[in-house]
Amino acid sequence: KAPDARSFHEETVRKLSRLHSYDCLRANKAMSAWGVEARVPFLDREFLDVAMSQNPADKMITEGKMEKQILREAFSEMLPEEIVWRQKEQFSDGVGYSWIDGIRDFARTRVSEKQLAHAGKRFPYNTPATEEAYLFRRLFENHFPLASAAECVPGGPSVACSTPEAVLWDSSLQEMNDPSGRAVRSVHQEAY
Repeated sequence: KAPDARSFHEETVRKLSRLHSYDCLRANKAMSAWGVEARVPFLDREFLDVAMSQNPADKMITEGKMEKQILREAFSEMLPEEIVWRQKEQFSDGVGYSWIDGIRDFARTRVSEKQLAHAGKRFPYNTPATEEAYLFRRLFENHFPLASAAECVPGGPSVACSTPEAVLWDSSLQEMNDPSGRAVRSVHQEAY
């Protein structure tokens, strides 16, 4: 959805600079809880140097080109076609849709419409906008009750893991509040 190559590059830099606060932190904590060390090969410094040195326009989705096209083409001779050309999943969606849908459904049984409507009173900073976000925020507050704890957690609107800045590119994204890639109908085959 980036309007131009420069904006695409700037969004890529923003995402890379913030990964330690989101996906990488979550993966590290989840794996470490079970004594497993996570490896993220596409965050290798040499790989990133090569990827970031490519022309941003060549990395953008355009007619007849999908995300990570250069990488897909590089591996097309080594991996089965159904792997190389499958739809990319958001990092958080990789656990499976049943988990994501299950958490969302569970949250709806634990957070009432009234609670969500008054979320701004209970959580004036980074007010949760969905039942799922409210549930996670309540759990967080139970363990870290000080307001200063909530203030050290980044937030803001996000759709399909975009930064708040990127959400501003498309008015249809501004109406959504869902980190899942399935929120974007024009991109995801399993959109809801």
